[in-house]
Amino acid sequence: MPLEIPGSDNRLVATVRFARDPYTYLNEARRRYGDPFKSWLAGQRIVLTGEPEHIKQILSADADTVASFNPGHLRPLLGEGSLILIDGQRHTRERRLLSPPFHGARMRSYAQIIHDSALQRASAWQVGQPFAVQSTTQAISLDVIIKAVFGVQDPERVATFERTLLGATEAIWPPSIIVKFLQTDLGPLTPWSKFARAKRAADELVSSEIAARRAAPTGGDDILQLMLDARYEDGGTMPDDQIRDELFTLLVAGHETTAIALSWAMYWLHRNPATLDRLRHELAALGPNPDPEAAARLPYLEAVCNETLRLYPILPLVPRTLLKPMQLGAYTLPAGSYVAFCPAITHNDPNLYPEPTAFKPERWLTRKYTPFEFIPFGGGIRRCIGAAFALYEMKLVLAAILPRHRFALLDDRKILPTRRNLTLGPSGGVRMVLIDRDTDNEQLTPAA
Repeated sequence: MPLEIPGSDNRLVATVRFARDPYTYLNEARRRYGDPFKSWLAGQRIVLTGEPEHIKQILSADADTVASFNPGHLRPLLGEGSLILIDGQRHTRERRLLSPPFHGARMRSYAQIIHDSALQRASAWQVGQPFAVQSTTQAISLDVIIKAVFGVQDPERVATFERTLLGATEAIWPPSIIVKFLQTDLGPLTPWSKFARAKRAADELVSSEIAARRAAPTGGDDILQLMLDARYEDGGTMPDDQIRDELFTLLVAGHETTAIALSWAMYWLHRNPATLDRLRHELAALGPNPDPEAAARLPYLEAVCNETLRLYPILPLVPRTLLKPMQLGAYTLPAGSYVAFCPAITHNDPNLYPEPTAFKPERWLTRKYTPFEFIPFGGGIRRCIGAAFALYEMKLVLAAILPRHRFALLDDRKILPTRRNLTLGPSGGVRMVLIDRDTDNEQLTPAA
């Protein structure tokens, strides 16, 4: 008789607790039931693990064994053609076509957009006036997406895209992501109806941009143009509806996620003055106008970004569907099972990360973690396609803002994550106040 995996049998309690605070729920469940354990996600029974050896088994499986977790609840949000939702050879083919803009020289060509956007948005801060960091980082992230991904540069057109795309992402109703039957239009004032209208407006705007660019190619290196120019192995081009769905997926996956990570970074840095001082001096060594590539290579800046992504990973768990049976430790999971690896558990393991609740970027300078121990962007054949871009953007925004501004947290109490749309972010958006500006970096000198 096969071994039975322990876990929660109460679907309602598990669903509510996960929705409210997945980080706490997942770690408490693991301590109670062991690893792996069973729970519920989007109405489905699912096996969860944070053990690196189990994660290796999941991430090392081929496309014939492991597929996306898609009980239908994300399809109306992201579209039929979203890379997140497709599987098999189609997923491999689309990923191969979409990957180049997010790596190497093409990715680095967006450095000036990121730098300029960060400084432009930061210019709105007034000395002595409180502000929410996440409001600014969201504006930066959206600006980068509109200009680097959609290739829109005209200020009026940028404003239209900002208003329409933000309307669609902010209309996402979190309960509908978890409970599929809530995706029902019960009248014009109901949450799902509001989202459906906002999503249609976004689809129409993006479709009009795709049509205009097909009619008059720009020859630019923005991601939309690269999608339009890309060719499959048989010489075919990506259909317009596929491009539209991929662009909206990039918006949803890359907008709030990067903004949230940057907000957490600012929070942790300003709760740890010694860490902030060390990073400032590392940045100061590059001079007042550092080359973006030099900034991106700074070891302590990368350590700060990694530690931020470790503490509150944007996705607390990453689910998959088994197409074939899988041996997970002592347990045999049948085909059709749902299984998830949990960054929220792995990143909180004291055997991997001593003092796991502490913000300690130094740990990244003395140890190299495997792709199964540090998994903020997932892994394997379905690893987040924009992972390198997101980390690059984090580094360049911090490198642009920190040397030129001095901040203080408005409240030094611990901030906890709260449900956003598809993600969780810092409660209150990290409230800070600008103390002073130093555009020439005159107050900083390189560390001896």
